[in-house]
Amino acid sequence: MATLILIRHGQSIYNLENRFTGSLDIGLTALGAKEAQWAGQKLVGYTFDFAYTSTLKRAQESLRIILEEIHQNNIPIILDKALNERDYGSLQGLNKDETIAKYGLKQVEIWRRSYAIRPPNGESLEDTFKRTIPFYQHAIEPQLKLDQTILIVAHGNSLRALVMYLEHISPEHISNLNIPTGIPKKYVFDANLKVLQVNYL
Repeated sequence: MATLILIRHGQSIYNLENRFTGSLDIGLTALGAKEAQWAGQKLVGYTFDFAYTSTLKRAQESLRIILEEIHQNNIPIILDKALNERDYGSLQGLNKDETIAKYGLKQVEIWRRSYAIRPPNGESLEDTFKRTIPFYQHAIEPQLKLDQTILIVAHGNSLRALVMYLEHISPEHISNLNIPTGIPKKYVFDANLKVLQVNYL
């Protein structure tokens, strides 16, 4: 049966500093590197056919550490901007608490968690969905139909979009979904790519 593992990159420097990161190319903290190592330890015993990640270094570095941990550095790795974090526009680099003080908690939560509402000059989750899911359908689903085992290391919102698609989560309910850093989420599919099993490792 086909298997897909999703992992959000480890803690980034801006995660630690409580800043909006978005499409900025920010690296991992020491804890973020450890989180990737711990994720890899949970994947010992899995053999991957392909790995996918974004064009941002915090996801690429997480993937590198994970593959080193499971001694699978030589598998094909595909980088694509379709898996990048959503662009938070004018909020990028800003401290989240200071942004809440300026705009109010309700407004900031709408920008962060809603499906269709964009932050100023940025992308909504809907925009992210519209670039992430077609890439997944074109590049990854054909491999899953061949019963392959695929690893995706990406970002909170590109993974929220994928989980929304895979688990048929509505736009109304997606605001409640948070993707933790460094914890592998496993999907097992039948021949028609119906999800048979989903769980965190």
